[in-house]
Amino acid sequence: MVFVTTADTDILTADRAVSGMPDGAPAVRAFHPVALGSEEARSAMMDSVAEAGVVVLRLLGGKRAMPESFDSLVATCHEQGIPLIACPGHQEWDEDLVTACSVPVAELETVFSYLMRGGIDNFRNLFLFLSDTYLGSEFGHEAPEPVPWEGIYHPDATPSELADADSYMAGRFQTGRPSVGLLFYRAHWMSGNLQFVDDLIRCLESREVNVLPVYSYSLKHNPEEDGQRSRTLTTFMADEGGQPRVDCIINTMGLAMSDLSQEGPTIATGWSVDLLDALDIPIIQGIVSTGSRQEWEESSLGLGPIDTAMNIALPEFDGRIITVPISFKEETAGDGGDGGSSLTGPRLQRYVAAPDRMEALAGLAAKWAALRLKPNGEKRLAIIMSNYPTKDARIGNAVGLDTPASVVHLLNALKAAGYQVDDIPADGDELVHRIIERCSNDRDSLTEEQLRLAVGHVDSRKYAEWFQGFPEQVRQELRDSWGDPPGHVYRTGDSLAIAGLDLGNVFVGLQPPRGFGENPISVYHSPDLTPTHHYIAYYRWIRDVFEADAMVHVGKHGTLEWLPGKGIGLSAACYPEVALQDLPLFYPFIINDPGEGTQAKRRTHATIIDHLIPPMTTADSYGDIARLEQLLDEHYQCQTLDPAKLPMLECQIWKMVQQAELHRDLGVEDQPDDFGEFMLEIDGYLCEIKDVQIKDGLHTLGQPPTEEQLVGLLAALTRLDISGIPSLRRALAEALGLDYTGLLDDPGRSVNGNVPTALAELDTETPLRSAGDVIERLELLCRSAYEQLQVGGFKRGDVPAIVFDLIGHPDAATETVLGYVADFIYPSLMKTSDEIGNLLRGLEGRFVPPGPSGAPTRGMANVLPTGRNFYSVDPKTLPSPVAWEVGKDLGDALLEKYLDEEGSYPEMVGVVVWGTSAMRTHGDDIAQILYLLGVRPVWQAESRRVSGLEAIPLEELGRPRIDVTVRISGFFRDAFPNLIYLLDQAVEMVAAMDEPSDRNYVIKHLREDLESRSPEAAQDGVSDVEESRAGSLYRIFGSKPGTYGAGILPVLDERNWETVQDLAEVYTAWGGYAYTQRDFGVSARPQFRQRFGQIVVAAKNQDNREHDVFDSDDYMQYHGGMIATVRALTGQNPRQFFGDSSDPSRSRVRDLQDEARRVFRSRVVNPKWMESMKRHGYKGAFELAATVDYMFGYDATAQVIEDWMYEDVTEEYILNEDMQQFFRQSNPWAMRGIIERLLEAIERGMWENPPAEILDKLRDLYLELETDLEARQEAGQSP
Repeated sequence: MVFVTTADTDILTADRAVSGMPDGAPAVRAFHPVALGSEEARSAMMDSVAEAGVVVLRLLGGKRAMPESFDSLVATCHEQGIPLIACPGHQEWDEDLVTACSVPVAELETVFSYLMRGGIDNFRNLFLFLSDTYLGSEFGHEAPEPVPWEGIYHPDATPSELADADSYMAGRFQTGRPSVGLLFYRAHWMSGNLQFVDDLIRCLESREVNVLPVYSYSLKHNPEEDGQRSRTLTTFMADEGGQPRVDCIINTMGLAMSDLSQEGPTIATGWSVDLLDALDIPIIQGIVSTGSRQEWEESSLGLGPIDTAMNIALPEFDGRIITVPISFKEETAGDGGDGGSSLTGPRLQRYVAAPDRMEALAGLAAKWAALRLKPNGEKRLAIIMSNYPTKDARIGNAVGLDTPASVVHLLNALKAAGYQVDDIPADGDELVHRIIERCSNDRDSLTEEQLRLAVGHVDSRKYAEWFQGFPEQVRQELRDSWGDPPGHVYRTGDSLAIAGLDLGNVFVGLQPPRGFGENPISVYHSPDLTPTHHYIAYYRWIRDVFEADAMVHVGKHGTLEWLPGKGIGLSAACYPEVALQDLPLFYPFIINDPGEGTQAKRRTHATIIDHLIPPMTTADSYGDIARLEQLLDEHYQCQTLDPAKLPMLECQIWKMVQQAELHRDLGVEDQPDDFGEFMLEIDGYLCEIKDVQIKDGLHTLGQPPTEEQLVGLLAALTRLDISGIPSLRRALAEALGLDYTGLLDDPGRSVNGNVPTALAELDTETPLRSAGDVIERLELLCRSAYEQLQVGGFKRGDVPAIVFDLIGHPDAATETVLGYVADFIYPSLMKTSDEIGNLLRGLEGRFVPPGPSGAPTRGMANVLPTGRNFYSVDPKTLPSPVAWEVGKDLGDALLEKYLDEEGSYPEMVGVVVWGTSAMRTHGDDIAQILYLLGVRPVWQAESRRVSGLEAIPLEELGRPRIDVTVRISGFFRDAFPNLIYLLDQAVEMVAAMDEPSDRNYVIKHLREDLESRSPEAAQDGVSDVEESRAGSLYRIFGSKPGTYGAGILPVLDERNWETVQDLAEVYTAWGGYAYTQRDFGVSARPQFRQRFGQIVVAAKNQDNREHDVFDSDDYMQYHGGMIATVRALTGQNPRQFFGDSSDPSRSRVRDLQDEARRVFRSRVVNPKWMESMKRHGYKGAFELAATVDYMFGYDATAQVIEDWMYEDVTEEYILNEDMQQFFRQSNPWAMRGIIERLLEAIERGMWENPPAEILDKLRDLYLELETDLEARQEAGQSP
């Protein structure tokens, strides 16, 4: 008898079952599809099948579980008349298995019943049934016996204690102790594969924790009721009244309880969503790995794609807290060896505990349970703010968030909730000023006195105790990097200083410096530099000296989750764990960045509390743009009223265009002959700039937008279609008889005032000249709609009257949008207070509900409300069919632009790919790369998961296959190894085609590489052709295994670079590692340089307008770094393309230079944005300084900042008296930082010709600020 199953526990059960079979029973040969990877293994299985009297398959995933041998196995059985019984691994049948079966339905159902009910006795009777039915024996057998689908287990419990939960608790729970539920698969209980369960129970009980272990067939389905909802949680983890029996749950079962939507953002739905919220018990995911411990220990990635999907990504949809692998599969001898077992085939796979990982899990669970039991007044909390660069100007680094104000808001909420919080600062400015006065991280201004007076210290003796407890590998690495403990970083006397404020039972601290600033040269060669002794001591002080019960890290993002170590499934030697250990971590994080938030979830067991994006608005007119518009309006009116003035006005318009440097944007050097056409072009461009979405301030945690900011955000959220709900702009335009798409496609098109009355009456003073003007009026109409709704409190009943008032007649589409806003979006925004509410809920040891993530303004308002533990995507569904269409559009736009401007196709395109973008878009960038290569995904129809690839025929493609070199982020490597394999598979597929080199640039470059191999290369050990070919096909490059980042930011911050070669050296050191299916993270600097030297287009895509290239360092690091590296290798910049898919239906590609100008004009020097930053005091000034830093970084790498931009920034940020007053009051350190950057740009020749008077003013102001800050420091005063 042959038994093929995808379940290791089936084989373990079968092993025990056959040990009790009667003498003379036929042999049972068992196989697991995972072990059939080689031709030899498949051949051995087929030989067994050919000799078998009956074959039973039990395949989770059906035919796809054994794709290379299923069809041949079925064919052999049918041809030779061997009875074949093919069953699914769960209750749902599929057509392939049904078709494969060759036995009567009654016999099939009997076998399936034995398998489903499971257990040793049922398996033994299954084999006896098979023998009696198909092999002619007469052993006799029992019918399938019912076996509990779920129940309580404990190795020491009596039968009476196992009867029900109440009996178990009465017999085994000790009062006054925290209680933890433990969930594991029924299959382990049935097969006796319980050693890892027993070990975990003992581990928890050794911490004086009550444990309620429960086995279950499934947390989602109940096999007895046609797959309806499982009763496990409600029966065992809560009593009849719904009250929890335990304080937290450790779940070792994989997958998700919820159903996942397949259209739009991935959203978890189904009965489990409400049940988990009502149950209100935090659930911690203990990972039962499908691999061996040796594989895990040797892997820099940690856990593989299967574990990542089943035990991490999918459980995140249920809001589970991700931890570490607590057991591994190991090969062992069968139990039946001494009892005459006739099971042959595989080595048995048992689950063997990892004791140190179990200790980490048990410690975390115990601390979570303690949060539920400890009164708020006794809890001690640490609130941490990021601080990088480690300057006093940049405390509270968090994207889109007013961090200091959020901390103050949180402190007040904690006090109201009964926490002991003393001396709360009045506002964010006071909070930061007090920290700087006491002791900060800024080495340039920090005094010995401040270090001595720091809020806390770790003396060398205490740190030595901790140090001795570190793994030997960690101790050695720390010594190699930073000397003997405790090192010299932030050391005062014999102690290490802890920066922050003590506010009673709450400590507010600054995340310690990562270390590159303390060892600047390391950025050139050590992307895996360990954190400092001080960094580790800081976190250990919080846990063991301050004795925090939990930690809150405020805002995206810190450095802890990016420390060296395994990507997923950390070991005790991974630095995030060395620092944090088992302290519960809560992490308010912006909702539009699922990738980096997911990194924190997976590497620091963080519970995310997602927060709203900042309010959004449109750029509108200001300064020279407004003055130019006035001239255009006057020209329009004079065409009919006073034509004689037109030549003079055209001269003035041209001068204004030059004064505003707009001729550079428009690509015109001299006054055009056809000035009328030129004015339409100007008008269209200005309308585009005015319509750009920009931030209207920052978000404060837990505070919903109000008044003008609410109206602006609603307009932004409904600008695009939302999963079947039309765009409000589109609905209004079409209700007024306008072609909305046509308006967007050609904003410069003349309309000559021929517009609907509803739009004309919005502004009777300003003429409507162009399609862009019409779009602007539509925006005003949208805002008017929301202003009217706001007056009435957003009641749906007001919608019809508002629509009639706006456009003069009813319109169903417009009413649908406004109704959706009233019913869902507005109430969701008002739930922004949940950001504080659910954080407090988590700190009380309760369940933080999960929720979707994404960019709300990209037609994804349905990811709201915020305040939830966001999840991301099922990695196997990327790229999605929708993303494929967007990726094709991006690819076509890139190629069309290059072909139009260069006259040929690009042979090599460089693309930067981030994991967070892949999560937000479901794989737009991956789709674009595949499309450029001329390859498309193949999806499973029922699941929408990607099952493979197929080449697009050249005839259909209509162009050559483009070679692509990819720079992936470290998080992408960790989260999407499946997509790395997919891209590598695509490259291999294209390289193996029989096509001419001029139609397939991958083949062209491969042939060139192989033909250029020199005799010296062979002598250097590259003699093997296959090895050489593999290296020549490296196309995916990323960070060194276990590390993250591109290296450009630290080298720019420390100013320890001179030339572009220096920047390229850093970029290569940090990214010169190749990733393929075979070679995952091998050093490949020669291949990296060779591929980058071939890049003619360096491309980066942006999928939303909630941020831009000058308010994030990642763009200039990854994209700018790629451009700088190409320039260093080739002597010239590649074409620099910037893809814009913020509206997925209208993807566009423009030059990076053009994008830089657009962002500069729409936001950087826009008074509207600057004033919005002033509302936020210290953090607003921080944002201004960061913008200048990122501009500088993009200029250093990609040379995209022009002199007029530096001059405008100087005039608006530094020489403007109102801004000077603002900086001096809230953040003079930011002003000093901006001046330092501008002077550095001048010194490096990046700002080539600064006016002498501006240079003098900058120098004078800098000296003045230095004197002022030194005087304040000496006086011990904050500004």
